[in-house]
Amino acid sequence: MKKFYSILLVFAIAAISLSCKEEQKLPELSFSQLMEQSSPEQIKAWYDGASRLDENYIEDNARKLRRKKKLIVFDLDGTLSDHRCPMPEKSRALLDALGKRYHLAMCGAGNAPRIYKQMGNYPIDIVGNYGMQHAKVVNGELQITKQVVCDIDKKFFREKTDYLRDKYGYTAYFGEPLEFHKSGMVTFALIGTEAPHERKVVFDPDRAKRRAMYPEVLKIFKDYTVFIGGSTSFDIVEKQYNKYDATIEYAKTLGYSKDQILFVGDDMGDGGGDHHIRLGGMDYIHVLDYTKVADMLAFLLD
Repeated sequence: MKKFYSILLVFAIAAISLSCKEEQKLPELSFSQLMEQSSPEQIKAWYDGASRLDENYIEDNARKLRRKKKLIVFDLDGTLSDHRCPMPEKSRALLDALGKRYHLAMCGAGNAPRIYKQMGNYPIDIVGNYGMQHAKVVNGELQITKQVVCDIDKKFFREKTDYLRDKYGYTAYFGEPLEFHKSGMVTFALIGTEAPHERKVVFDPDRAKRRAMYPEVLKIFKDYTVFIGGSTSFDIVEKQYNKYDATIEYAKTLGYSKDQILFVGDDMGDGGGDHHIRLGGMDYIHVLDYTKVADMLAFLLD
């Protein structure tokens, strides 16, 4: 009888061990690794937006999503607020409600202090400059916990962007033609770094002007990642920085996997600041009107 129970114990231990191995998740891949290891069919599905959680999917799977999602990561401009405008009270109330049930974070193109100020010093973890900067709020103060600084060849950027300005007719601008961020990110502001807000919001609302230039900008800055950023500019960063990798890296620090993340952003189109999220197959909510984001996310609170 003892021998029989010993055998059962061995099988039980083996079963538990096998179960643990099955539950172990492989490390999340970077965006470039994901593209290398995924099939053309899968990449096309992501490219076409098949991972988007549309209204019909949410209606059928709201309870499952509430149970599965642990981390909600937001873009700011165009998602929770108008571009470079203070976050409205309705968005603040949404974050307050969601924060009681989920871990929340921001992932933006701008630097963390700028995002924090625009949010009215809202206490939330911030991933800035497409992952080059991390910050958290401690005792009401924003503290930078990670800062990547890349070297910038300013002469190269000035020469190449001057050529583009001459070719496409953007030789007149407000302030400076380029913003060299401390992180090493470069913003190529077509109408200048000091353009009035009212001029910026009407300059290229459908992004047609910048999309016309985008293929050539990509070709010139082939060793970088280029985003159609903000309302008038291009953001140019080192090749490895984008919101997909930035979100995955941040999630890992909390022990969350890709399928536990929900990204909320407005800029999913090709070249947009959030487009790596779409192409990487991460679950996301595509916000078309920031004033309606609270209604779009109401299913997470039911």
